[in-house]
Amino acid sequence: MDFIYDIHTTISESIEVKKKLSEECSESIFETGLNLAKAISDGHKIMFCGNGGSAADSQHLAAELVVRLRSQINRPALPALALTVDASIMTAGGNDIGFENVFARCVEAYGKSGDILVGISTSGNSQNVIKAFEQAKQMGICCVGLLGGSGGSMIDMCDFKVLVPSSVTARIQESHILIGHIWCEMIEEYNFPELFNK
Repeated sequence: MDFIYDIHTTISESIEVKKKLSEECSESIFETGLNLAKAISDGHKIMFCGNGGSAADSQHLAAELVVRLRSQINRPALPALALTVDASIMTAGGNDIGFENVFARCVEAYGKSGDILVGISTSGNSQNVIKAFEQAKQMGICCVGLLGGSGGSMIDMCDFKVLVPSSVTARIQESHILIGHIWCEMIEEYNFPELFNK
């Protein structure tokens, strides 16, 4: 079987989305990252949630904060939590209260006023993330949307948001993890300036 795949085009498309991200979203990335860093500095935590690949991104970014992003930077753990990681809570919630309510229930259990909830959704229409935002709003928790395309229903629920300028799920997800890494670097440098020679 002859199989041809245009790797160059896929990589070029990813680069173009990141160029647009740099041109159109740098200000919102910075503003959001600064608020995340300040929340940590003030003793609050960051919670992440999302579905599928966005669930994996939630866990990835929480791990970067709790453990560390850069191996050469020896700093204390930072308070971050992925709401996607407990299979018993996810399955009990899905069975007993409906999957659309599982993240909201976790926000109710773990969240405090002053914390930040980062909802990751390529479409902006994930019902369980939307309901988590609704719960967060009731509790005085800041809502950050990491979105793509038009931003969906979540776009008007966000206190801060970054909208990746693409409608292709894979390109949005690639940009989401880049943005997340930028935020982690900002959080580290804001909270531990003595560890960075600038």
